[in-house]
Amino acid sequence: MPLRSGEHDKIGVLLMEIAAWKEDVDRIRALHPRHILFLCVANSARSQIAEGVARKLAPVSVRISSAGSVPTRIRPEAVAVLAEIGIDASSQRSKGVDEFEDAPVDVVFTLCAEEVCPVFPGPAMRVHWGLPDPAAVTGSEEARLSAFRAVRDELVRRLSKVFR
Repeated sequence: MPLRSGEHDKIGVLLMEIAAWKEDVDRIRALHPRHILFLCVANSARSQIAEGVARKLAPVSVRISSAGSVPTRIRPEAVAVLAEIGIDASSQRSKGVDEFEDAPVDVVFTLCAEEVCPVFPGPAMRVHWGLPDPAAVTGSEEARLSAFRAVRDELVRRLSKVFR
C-alpha cells in the first residue's frame, strides 16, 4: 500500500528520533552514571513514571531522582500504571529542581514535549526524550490511563536498554 502525502516525512522523523535515543543509550551506558535525574514541568507524571521504572531497573548503586520546574503532586494515574507492573510509587513525591542544585548528577533526562523543559544548572550529560504529557489527556478514566500506560511502556522500553 503506498504512503500518502506527508507520511514519508513523518516516518523519517520517527526513524531519526529512534536513532537518537538509541545513541543516547550508548552514551549513558559508557558513562556508568551514579546519579540520574528525570525532569519535566510538574514532576507529576512522566518524570515520576521514569523514576519508578528506573528504580526498578537500575543497579542499587545508581541513585534515581526526579524533579520539576513547577512541582505539584504525583498524579494518581502515574501511581496506578506503575502498580500495574509491580512498582510501588506510593512514597514518591513531587520535588523542585532546586532540591538537586548542589547534588552531583551524572545524567539529566528532560521528558517534556509540548512545554518548556526545566533547566538543570549543574554539570551533567543532558538527554532529551520528549514524550507527550499524559496528564494533559482529557476524557474518560480509561482514556487517561491509556495515555499514562503509553508513556510508561515507552519509558520501560528505553530504560530497559539503559540498564540491561
